[in-house]
Amino acid sequence: MTTRRHLIALAATLAAAIALAAPLSALAQPAPAISPADQALVDKAVAYLQALSEAKGRFSQTDPRGATTTGELFLKRPGKARFAYDPPSGLLVVSDGGRVIVQDKRLNSFTAYPLGATPLSLFLAKTIRLDKGVEVTRVARAADGFTLTARDGKKQTAGQIALTFTATPMALVGWAVTDAQGRTTNIRISGLAPASGLDPALFVLKDTRPKPADPGRM
Repeated sequence: MTTRRHLIALAATLAAAIALAAPLSALAQPAPAISPADQALVDKAVAYLQALSEAKGRFSQTDPRGATTTGELFLKRPGKARFAYDPPSGLLVVSDGGRVIVQDKRLNSFTAYPLGATPLSLFLAKTIRLDKGVEVTRVARAADGFTLTARDGKKQTAGQIALTFTATPMALVGWAVTDAQGRTTNIRISGLAPASGLDPALFVLKDTRPKPADPGRM
């Protein structure tokens, strides 16, 4: 997977989590009917996610080939996030409030994208705006929590995301993204909790690669 595809997949999972806040009346196409009890769980999940204005935790990602990577995540709304993958990955994804930057030390690459051009902008906005609806297709209960499954309400993007929460205490503990080809990437989160006073340096990433020589000065 390229760094850009990796970023989009990671960002999309976060954006989809917040997008569950869309009221059913605002969806582009009618969503499958869910019971009032199910809707209450959706609302509870959204309230929890929106309250995570500053948070940190650990993640473990398993791709469709079975390869697993781990790392730390930090979130600070508005606009800032950090996904630091453990060695030997060499991958670091940082949103500094205006850009999303992907650094891959193994490939010696450093690429920046406008935050507004990535799905992360939905999750990191000061006031969350949901311009694209989703359909909550299933609410599955378990002994220790529940899972919400959702897909693009406009049907412009195939696939789905399933977010898993514990009920007591309320916490996001993972998600699974299935693409149009049926390939699933699983994310497990441990210890995601509100944080305060996160170091601003976590959300700053500078390109430290040597500058190429100026041919005009040679």
